[in-house]
Amino acid sequence: MERREFIKNSAFAMAGAAAFSSDLFAAKKEKHVVGVQLYSIREDMKKDPLNGLKKLAEMGYTHVEHANYIDRKFYGYSAKEFRKILDDFGLKMPSGHTVMGKKHWDEDKKDFTDSWKQTVEDAAICGQKYVISPSLDISMRKDLEQLKYFMDVFNKSGELCQKSGMKFGYHNHDFEFSLKLSSIKVYDIIMQNTDPSLVAQQLDIGNMYGGGGRAADLLKQYPGRFELMHVKDEIKSNTEHIGWESAILGTGVIGVKEIIDMGKKSGGTTQFIIEQESYQGKAPLDCMKEDLAIMKKWKY
Repeated sequence: MERREFIKNSAFAMAGAAAFSSDLFAAKKEKHVVGVQLYSIREDMKKDPLNGLKKLAEMGYTHVEHANYIDRKFYGYSAKEFRKILDDFGLKMPSGHTVMGKKHWDEDKKDFTDSWKQTVEDAAICGQKYVISPSLDISMRKDLEQLKYFMDVFNKSGELCQKSGMKFGYHNHDFEFSLKLSSIKVYDIIMQNTDPSLVAQQLDIGNMYGGGGRAADLLKQYPGRFELMHVKDEIKSNTEHIGWESAILGTGVIGVKEIIDMGKKSGGTTQFIIEQESYQGKAPLDCMKEDLAIMKKWKY
């Protein structure tokens, strides 16, 4: 009887410990964020950025991602000014797009230029967690060794961002999947030569489609590598150069709900950023309202 009691009590203790560990893990797991890429309403942001942000906040958006940083200003405002504007509207900006190119790396000094250091500094002032580069110099798309070398610069940018409590990141388009260097897709070269602890990947599930990339395949190939995702749907286009254009979520070929579920479950994705660049005759702000309603319907 004593032995049976001991085994029973031990089993209860182990179950309790497992439950406790599970609770701890759940507590550590970051809650997902739904935001909007401000390029989606680029004309509104150009005409009146304050009104554009106000409209988004009124719709229910709480997070935005910038796509305009010129001469140390976000949409015409200094980092401190823009941070206050965001705060006043109850908005947060965990990520932003600023292209990092060869001009930002001083080869002689083996260091970043003041311009890139200021970019990182201003991003931190605005409360960003990620500094995302949404492009890659044309020259690097043609030379394998140059591309590999610059991926090391990506890693160094990650180290620079880390000093300010942030992470560097890369955002794909279509060429990374249609172009190969030494029979290897450019995107695979990027993934294989960047340190995941320093360089986050922002998976644009729509951009890649015309270049042959498929989000579901990448999420399976590189589990846990996609901290951010551009949530986008695509329909056939007669005007876009790749034959596809973005549209209201759930109306195109991407299978968006399945992809974002995969991202949340196995992709390591916590930042889901809505982006729509074509509108099929609708007002961009109206599209953003529809897209957010669909995400809420999907429980995001």
